[in-house]
Amino acid sequence: MSDIDQLCINTIRTLSIDAIQKANSGHPGAPMGMAAPTYDLWTERLRYDPKNPLWPNRDRFVLSAGHASMLLYSMLHLTKVEAVDHDGQKLNRLAVSMDDVKSFRQAGSYTPGHPEYGMTTGVEATTGPLGQGIAMSVGMALSEKWLAAHYNKPDFQLFDYNIYAITSDGEMMEGIGSEAASLAAHWKLDNLCWIYDSNNVTLDGPAGWAFSEDVGARFLAYGWNVVHVRDANDLKQVAAAYSAFEEEKSRPTMIIVESHIGYGSPNKQDSNKSHGSPLGADEVRLTKKFYGWPEDSEFLVPDGVYERFADTMGKRGGDLHARWADLFAAYKEKYPEEGVALDAIISKTVPQAAFDAIPVFPADEKGMATRESASKAENALAPHYPWLIGGSADLDESTKTNQTAKEAGTLKPESRGGRNIHFGVREHAMGAICNGLALSGLRPYGATFLIFSDYMRPAIRLSSLMELPSLWIFTHDSIGVGEDGPTHQPVEQVPSLRAIPGLFVLRPGDANEAAEAWKFAIGLQRNPAALILSRQPMPTLDRTVFKPAAGVQKGAYVLADPKDGQAPQVILMGTGSELYLCVQAYEALAKEGIPARVVSMPCWEQFELQDQAYQDEVLPPAIAARVAVEQAATMGWEKYTGRLGAVVGMHTFGASAPLKSLLSKFGFTPEKIVEHAKQQIEKQKSAGNHAAE
Repeated sequence: MSDIDQLCINTIRTLSIDAIQKANSGHPGAPMGMAAPTYDLWTERLRYDPKNPLWPNRDRFVLSAGHASMLLYSMLHLTKVEAVDHDGQKLNRLAVSMDDVKSFRQAGSYTPGHPEYGMTTGVEATTGPLGQGIAMSVGMALSEKWLAAHYNKPDFQLFDYNIYAITSDGEMMEGIGSEAASLAAHWKLDNLCWIYDSNNVTLDGPAGWAFSEDVGARFLAYGWNVVHVRDANDLKQVAAAYSAFEEEKSRPTMIIVESHIGYGSPNKQDSNKSHGSPLGADEVRLTKKFYGWPEDSEFLVPDGVYERFADTMGKRGGDLHARWADLFAAYKEKYPEEGVALDAIISKTVPQAAFDAIPVFPADEKGMATRESASKAENALAPHYPWLIGGSADLDESTKTNQTAKEAGTLKPESRGGRNIHFGVREHAMGAICNGLALSGLRPYGATFLIFSDYMRPAIRLSSLMELPSLWIFTHDSIGVGEDGPTHQPVEQVPSLRAIPGLFVLRPGDANEAAEAWKFAIGLQRNPAALILSRQPMPTLDRTVFKPAAGVQKGAYVLADPKDGQAPQVILMGTGSELYLCVQAYEALAKEGIPARVVSMPCWEQFELQDQAYQDEVLPPAIAARVAVEQAATMGWEKYTGRLGAVVGMHTFGASAPLKSLLSKFGFTPEKIVEHAKQQIEKQKSAGNHAAE
């Protein structure tokens, strides 16, 4: 190892140590132990332009072990990556300045405790929840293969980038890592390299307390190429391992790096402390002495270090990006149609033709399940949105999410350009892989039964945290699952999804609302959406009688008012299959001379974004008699019904029985809703009389 190499590696280490010590918070172990393999990768291999960090053909570096965030921040600072906004416009500052390094984990800095996509340029994915980063890296690798299959030409190799992810002992224990690794091998993603920091340390103590398997043997069984580096500080071993990855043409590669945390005290036994908490002032000085570093220095970057990174990754990345930009310009002249599509992918633009193709359904008393109507909408728009890609967790026939267009095809190892993805029974990995696809510019969707959204909640949450427009399609949305019983009947899932900030939850009430839900969802650019769809059929409402389904675009709308122009005495609110129950109750009340209003509320989040005047127009404050109907836990409805309003919902788990008997058992009948409506009217009259007295 040359002197400049050692100097740079120790700069990475000491910057990380100093930042963590100043913050009195963080994890110094991995930045110390993995500094050398990361340095070699960035200076010798990584195709990345610090001046143009969103270059589409850049290699991706994912710090899946997000607790080691100072390792990444040190690299972004030393390579002088420039900050850009979501559109790639330069912000005239560094992504991570020295002030940011000194403000690690502090308010207002670009160096949060775990890396956050969209906050810090150069962070390719938000990581921290163990396993999410490596699973997203599989989606990124799949994206490269998909883009190459669709857009590379014999004379234009536009896409050939690699994905590198640093992973940890903890991530080898998390189930999502196993799910994702299995799929990566199945898809033969030879552009994917996981770098496993095998240091035998977790937060509780030695990893051996709970983890004794042979990880290399497991990955060989999956079908990975497995390479061992016995000493993380031996750059010759490290370089040979990276070369082995580059030479592998049919399998993803796992590089197992045996790293040992280097700290100063020869008698120090508390390796757990050095991994999961600051070293302490005395140990920092001893560690720096061990490295031959000025013991009392802080945030020192010696002469020649910045220049070393500029002369290696900076120059290489700049030259490669410039050549790619020229190649892309020539490509667009020779292949203008493909060039337009790629520009749209890069700018995250949805073709207008996709919106225009969404169908309108005729009134039909028999109707169809919203999983059916949503499928028809998807298949109508998909041919006009060629980078809409996704599938289900082994439930295509049930979720109806296969694209039937001939050109869609199925994604397989031998045909990576297919748009229908079979994820197998791997809901958690499916969610993270979809996020990886979205991070790469594609528009992904993942589908399963609503009850199994619980298996993928961390990925759903991260899609919102990262402001990704991932699409989540959940069918079998209620006790309408019937005989399958309470294990498969979602009760608390819809309210809990509504609790995720930034996630738009849409539960359409008929075929045209399902079509409008798709239109709304694909129009989102920085928010994910969850489409909550029924298994059982429901009537398609006659929109010459009821208000247009375009009201879905505002989240909630007046579906029906009294026909004679009277002011409504009660408001009936519903979503999904329960919307038609509200319609039936409305009609029954009308026959008794009781005027009512029906409000469809398929998307609370969008309704909350409307101005107060519109919200008051839909739900007039003067009408206090209100009934909400939804086959889910009632949490949240009180915001719209008021504290004294009625909510017909689920207060227990469901039961195994035919649907009709379940509806009767749990009170989801027009008669029961009419009863609640009358009670509400009387309650408000009584309250008014008391006020008058």
